[in-house]
Amino acid sequence: MAPRLRTTLFALMGATVLATSSLLAVKPASAEMTDAQKKEMGAFVREYLIANPEVLIEVQQAYEKKQYESRMSQAGPAIIENKDAIFSDKNDIVLGNPDGDVTVVEFFDYNCGYCKHALEDMDAILEKDKNVRFVLKEFPILGPESVAAHQVANAVRLTAPEKYPDFHRKLLGGETRATEATAMEVATSLGLDEAKLRQSMKDQPNEANVKTTYRLANALGITGTPYYVVGNEALIGAQGADAIEEKIANIRKCGKGSC
Repeated sequence: MAPRLRTTLFALMGATVLATSSLLAVKPASAEMTDAQKKEMGAFVREYLIANPEVLIEVQQAYEKKQYESRMSQAGPAIIENKDAIFSDKNDIVLGNPDGDVTVVEFFDYNCGYCKHALEDMDAILEKDKNVRFVLKEFPILGPESVAAHQVANAVRLTAPEKYPDFHRKLLGGETRATEATAMEVATSLGLDEAKLRQSMKDQPNEANVKTTYRLANALGITGTPYYVVGNEALIGAQGADAIEEKIANIRKCGKGSC
């Protein structure tokens, strides 16, 4: 059984216990149910779900909303507490206007499919709004290949920062899985020297940077990518350019993500 469906069923069973208890004449909640009572309740729940399958969707939506609200409530104070690490880390790459009046921070992984889709959102925002500062925070969480690809990216950042924007767009926008080999192929296609990059990877590895980002992500309650911070608020997932632009406009209007 898929984890999300299992969670939904557990939530539904918990919500129907009170209703079924009167029908089944079970003992108080503190008493253990007999095998017969468990079987009867299971049959009741099964019958109910078959007759009303839309309840599964409703419960799942309610559960996801609750989880989202929980993560958002965690993010607010964490953004204030970690403001400098989020917006001003010297190890991050800044695109757009480095002196822009609004900063958008994106946590991303080169193998994140949603991040690949969101690349268009970033470019659309930067094309339209020349006063946005866009910070890229590398957050490899999708396995060893992602970690290796980000190591190459870090070497590009250190040895040829002027090439990083093109490297980023080409690797993230690629159709193949990002690995050390594919990342290096992208870097050399931009005219960078592989030997120099590999020496940088050896001399200045990015393990410390990644650990710092992991700790920051843990404080923010990040469980996936892309994850954006705009002003005092977080945006979870690839919600599209319009959602980010709305937060940018609000910050200019009232100094907060939501006016």
